[in-house]
Amino acid sequence: MTDAAPHSYLPRSGTDDYAVLHYDLDLNYRVATNRLDATAVIRARAAVDLAAVVLDLVHLKAKRVRFDGNKRVRFSQNATHLRITPPAVLPAGTEFTVEVAYDGSPAPRRTRWGTLGWEELTDGAIVAAQPSGAPTWFPCNDRPSDKAAYRIRVATEQAYTVVATGEPTAHSVSGGRGTWTFDRPEPTATYLAAVQIGRYTLERRHTDGVDWAVAYPPALARQVLHDFEPVGRMLEVFQRRFGPYPFPSYTVVVTEDPLEIPLESQAMATFGSAHADGRGGSERLIAHELAHQWFGNSVGLASWRDIWLNEGFACYAEWLWSEASGGLSAATHARAHHARLRLAPKDLLLGDPGPDDMFDDRVYKRGACLLHALRNRIGDERFFELLHAWTRNHRFGTVTSADFEALAGAFSDEPLHAFFDAWLRETRLPSLSG
Repeated sequence: MTDAAPHSYLPRSGTDDYAVLHYDLDLNYRVATNRLDATAVIRARAAVDLAAVVLDLVHLKAKRVRFDGNKRVRFSQNATHLRITPPAVLPAGTEFTVEVAYDGSPAPRRTRWGTLGWEELTDGAIVAAQPSGAPTWFPCNDRPSDKAAYRIRVATEQAYTVVATGEPTAHSVSGGRGTWTFDRPEPTATYLAAVQIGRYTLERRHTDGVDWAVAYPPALARQVLHDFEPVGRMLEVFQRRFGPYPFPSYTVVVTEDPLEIPLESQAMATFGSAHADGRGGSERLIAHELAHQWFGNSVGLASWRDIWLNEGFACYAEWLWSEASGGLSAATHARAHHARLRLAPKDLLLGDPGPDDMFDDRVYKRGACLLHALRNRIGDERFFELLHAWTRNHRFGTVTSADFEALAGAFSDEPLHAFFDAWLRETRLPSLSG
């Protein structure tokens, strides 16, 4: 296995020189012209002596910058970054506040994984940020390990409903424009912050102690209400298997546009009209995105090389839902996908797949097979105790594969070093027998 630096997958995104504590985003957006006028107030703490603060910002222009309230501050900008020079070097440990007024026509950025970020819909907008699209709509420290609290205020045309990261705390209408405010105190990675805007009906539900809602175009009501009805039962099953749902609520957004893939964000998932066929054709994807609220969103990644901790767990959750809802068992799914993996190229290291392959389907399926093999090895009771401990011990934190290996070892009578070496650090495919 290569010994990749923690941030080698996206070396120009973000920095460890400081940690953001809170983003306060005030967005004034016009759907008709795709025009954004915004202000970001960012409160952070220096991790090292700081001569400059560098923020990720793409396609948008910084107009004014204040540093700790000081208007007379130097700043410069290139295609991907905003560099701010404080009046004096900040000692490590110092808290500081940066205010950036910026504007432009937000657009997705081109990456090796396709276009990412703020994207216009036929009638509205979405954010699809994983892994590096957040800077297309706000200046940020774009690292998965730098989780912060958020307040997001969005003003747009009155006809539109806004769903954004956080619990809704205010909504008002004036002069033909609606203003929506959301607060998210739980630590959130930049790629999981989102704003979704459309002509939506918002229906609220409550299941097993969790408030959840579905936002959808009225024309899709029949298909959406049929296909997303299982979310309540999924919440029941996953809370038994993984532990309490980690956020105050969960929101599903279904757009009028037929999105290629669903999008996870903090306490939210976004689907396209193609995922609501009225026949439950996307049920496994609905389970997958919900599971990310535990694996990826609450328990987050320290670096992208450990992405199997997100996708392997969410994929295995699909199989657990199938098992719990009267479909094929997780064991049957594991055997079928293990057989397909045997026929696939053997050139991927699950524990460090590289940036080109971090979203390869083999990461998802091999990660899920690893979990099933671990379940076979330590038994059902200990396996699900392990999952509960994982989500409890690392709630709202960031983790590495080494963290999971260490915790799993506490639930096994036999050493697991060789087991994890075979699954994570070798390309050959191990047996499911554990």
